[in-house]
Parts: sequence; structure tokens; C-alpha cells
Amino acid sequence: MADTPVDLSHLARYTGGDKSLNGEILRLFDDQVSKMVGQLLGVLEQRDARKWREVTHTIKGAARGVGAFAMGEAAAEAEPVDPSINPDRAVQVIEALRLEGEAVQAFIADYLAA
Repeated sequence: MADTPVDLSHLARYTGGDKSLNGEILRLFDDQVSKMVGQLLGVLEQRDARKWREVTHTIKGAARGVGAFAMGEAAAEAEPVDPSINPDRAVQVIEALRLEGEAVQAFIADYLAA
């Protein structure tokens, strides 16, 4: 995991550093993180490689967009995994995404509380 789960200077490129706008974007991402990582468990059960790539690609782009680079990297590593061929690896990358997601969500909670 990175030292800072979200690079606020990266996010500021899009928000101009506006704390309110940062908060709004981070709240949206926070909601999305749990849903999409949880969705991967269902995709794993279905052994749906196309849906797996779609969800991991979305997580990767969203994470990188808000500056959650470690989570984006975890999603990039998950993206080429085929859950129908290598379900054990799929479980490992879901766990990595879950851990990164928890770190990002804790960061967001602290940011919003400040």
C-alpha cells in the first residue's frame, strides 16, 4: 500500500483543490469502492471473465482518477485474471483490492471529518 491512499494533489488537478468538491468526489468513490469490490465476488462465482475485466477496469480507472494509485495498481493486476481459469488467483486479487479499498475508505472518512 502507498503511504497516502489518495493523492490529493492529483485530485486537485480536477477540482482546483476545492475541499467541498474533493469531498463530493471522494464520497462518490467511497460508495463505489465497496459495491464494485463486492461485485467481484459474484463475478467470481459466475466465472464470468468478460464481466471480471469490465469491473476491474472500472475500478482501475475510477481509483486512478481520484488519485488512489495503489488501489488502481491492484485493479490493474486483477484485470487480466480469468476467474474461470484461475479462481484462486481471483480470490487473492479481490483480497488485495478489498485491503486497498479499506485504506482508501479510511482516508476518505478522515478527510471528510476534518
